[in-house]
Amino acid sequence: MFQIIKYLFKNDIRFRFGFIAIIIVIFLIVLSFFSAYDARERNVVPKNLPPSLKYYFGTNSIGQDIFWKLTVAIGNSLLLGLVASCISRTIGLTVGLISGYLGGRTDRMLSTISGSFIVIPRLPLLILLSFVFKEKLSFITLGVILGCLDWAWPGRRYRSQILSLREMEFTYTARFSGMNALKVVSKEHLPFLVPYLMADLISGMLWAIAMEITLAVLGLSDLMTPTIGTMVFWAGYYQATLKELWWWISAPILAAVFTIVALYLLSASISQYLDPRTRLQMISVKG
Repeated sequence: MFQIIKYLFKNDIRFRFGFIAIIIVIFLIVLSFFSAYDARERNVVPKNLPPSLKYYFGTNSIGQDIFWKLTVAIGNSLLLGLVASCISRTIGLTVGLISGYLGGRTDRMLSTISGSFIVIPRLPLLILLSFVFKEKLSFITLGVILGCLDWAWPGRRYRSQILSLREMEFTYTARFSGMNALKVVSKEHLPFLVPYLMADLISGMLWAIAMEITLAVLGLSDLMTPTIGTMVFWAGYYQATLKELWWWISAPILAAVFTIVALYLLSASISQYLDPRTRLQMISVKG
């Protein structure tokens, strides 16, 4: 693992930028634990002050320090994305392993179910669920819902990998040695999927964070919990743009762009590294 990170950091500028950016984001999240203010409290600092040495990102119209609030918001947004991505990839991986290895009637049934989830318009469904459960919809609950709606495409990808691995010689050897289906899948096939799972996990986080921002801007999430999306919502609610409080609306938007671009570059870099054609190019260069 460390060798892969070292290689990508040295040879891929996308991974280098994304890795450094994520380290900065993690540093900001760690800083949130040392904040002098509760991110939910209001009127703790003077209102509408521009960025300065005392208030790095300025203050807003409800008396909050935007910098310290942003450190908490980034952490919550990443936590939501991680929860959603872990749930969706766990479900997708389980379905893909079972469907791809067993085949037959089981494969057809699971493929039909995953196909149904693929064609469901997720954003309108999320808007409906958020509207119905708005008062009870915490950001963790939202992460769980997002995870349960985003497993179908990953499941299809894992299934296609297992279909090819199922016909490999080592699979037949494992069967002839007396290993049951569970052991074959977990010990022989799963290790091949772990690298792909890493890149896919980041992709799931990207989608979940984007959906949270969308729902929050529409006022359909837990608006009392600081996230990147709720920061954008409150800036719009108090008309930060009309009042020319550019620092209030700019901070969460730039943080969202910075975080999403960093995660995307990491995912793209890892995905390209895992591409067999890239491996062949690396071998030819070394040769």
